[in-house]
Amino acid sequence: MKHNEKDYTIKEALLFSQRVAQLSKALWKTIEKDWQQWIKPYDLNINEHHILWIADHLNGASISEIAKFGVMHVSTAFNFSKKLEERGYLEFSKKANDKRNTYIKLTKQGEEVLEQLLEDFSPDRNSVFKGALPLQNLYGKFPEMLDMMCIIRNIYGDDFMEIFERSFDNLEDSFYEENGSLTKKAPTKEATEQLLPSS
Repeated sequence: MKHNEKDYTIKEALLFSQRVAQLSKALWKTIEKDWQQWIKPYDLNINEHHILWIADHLNGASISEIAKFGVMHVSTAFNFSKKLEERGYLEFSKKANDKRNTYIKLTKQGEEVLEQLLEDFSPDRNSVFKGALPLQNLYGKFPEMLDMMCIIRNIYGDDFMEIFERSFDNLEDSFYEENGSLTKKAPTKEATEQLLPSS
């Protein structure tokens, strides 16, 4: 095969791109509706909830990191972070060795609202989850979406996917299921010691 030859046709490229676009749009419409309904009692919008989620998993993230991993413009990340700061959910800071970047961290109140949101999650109110249930019933597991993750990795890079994976690992390690809802685990002695500043 010559260097400039492609092993796909323009028609295949168009069909693939449009399938992904149409399916993603339909899926996002449902995700957006379910997400808004979940966070509505907390008077949060999707960007605000996403910022709280990312701030929790990055534990002291810069606004540019929030924007990158939240797939939003830097000004959007900053403006919604300021609103969360005004509500007492985030605190802003600068680092001694980095005066150019603004960093955010969850306050105790921010941690509590995020924890309460996770505890309030109900699979019965999630259309995408319910849409995947027949596959789980048939195959004994939920779709792993490895192909989709590969596409996202090729678009956004390894850093994005590492944060993506870490956030779900943290969720798995930090909560347990009891009586049909999620409950935050008490921090272990080791985890508490890791959070304490070294003397």
